Amino acid sequence: MAERRGRPSRAQRIRAGSTRLRGRTARLREAPFPRRLAAQLIHIHVLDTATRLAAQAFLTAIPVLFVMAAFMPREVRKSVSESLRTVLGLHGASLDQVRQVLETSQTETTESFGTAGILVTLLSATSCSRVLQRLCERSWHLPHLAGRLAAWRWLAWLLVWLAALTVQGQVWGGFGAGNGLGLVLYLLTVTLLWWWTQHLLLGGRVRWLPLLPGAALTSAALTALAWGSRLYVPRSLNRSVTQFGSLGLVFTLLSWLIVVFTAITLAIGIGYVVAGRDRPTDAE
Repeated sequence: MAERRGRPSRAQRIRAGSTRLRGRTARLREAPFPRRLAAQLIHIHVLDTATRLAAQAFLTAIPVLFVMAAFMPREVRKSVSESLRTVLGLHGASLDQVRQVLETSQTETTESFGTAGILVTLLSATSCSRVLQRLCERSWHLPHLAGRLAAWRWLAWLLVWLAALTVQGQVWGGFGAGNGLGLVLYLLTVTLLWWWTQHLLLGGRVRWLPLLPGAALTSAALTALAWGSRLYVPRSLNRSVTQFGSLGLVFTLLSWLIVVFTAITLAIGIGYVVAGRDRPTDAE
């Protein structure tokens, strides 16, 4: 009993952890920029986080495509297919595989999937939101937000990004005005999405302005990768599908997602350092 009385309570352990976190953050702010940058990249575990995000995004994408095929109107499914074709440059066998999923008979898909299926899919799909939340919190040196406060944010993030996916093809084409305007619109919309993403998943604990560098860096990286994907992804996917069938599609997409989420992890982590040591946060 005496030993138990001497043991710190859960609240005391949380306060002690927060104190240590604030101490590490203060020391990081006082260091020169290259040292702060190196310490930040080590702190966020870039490759480990990127791999987890890529795996969760891939596991989320497949069942979500089936849900969209089962319940979304034909116009929405065509928009998603067009977005994947435009942004990733899909064509040939890889595009046929995506269209085959999205254009399956809705009656057959709905019967096989069911209402319970869509609920389970949406709940499991929030796993990607949860990992992304941890990345944002780790990047900004903040304690983990309790699940009861964050759960609705995971679902909101997923639904907004699914809605954004349906118009990416039109944005990339500048809504018919050409690729020049499309590039500007794509940069702007992706910046706004990642700016909002960080603020949402951090629970509003960091004010808007300090989050802008990370959003801008993420947008620039994803735009560059979108251009690169139009050269690499279609050829690699078609070759993999021809040689290995569906397994080739899985391997190529997962590899590309790791590259994409490595860029996202780096951009959000570096955004914290670029924001500067004197940025105002609600948590301080």
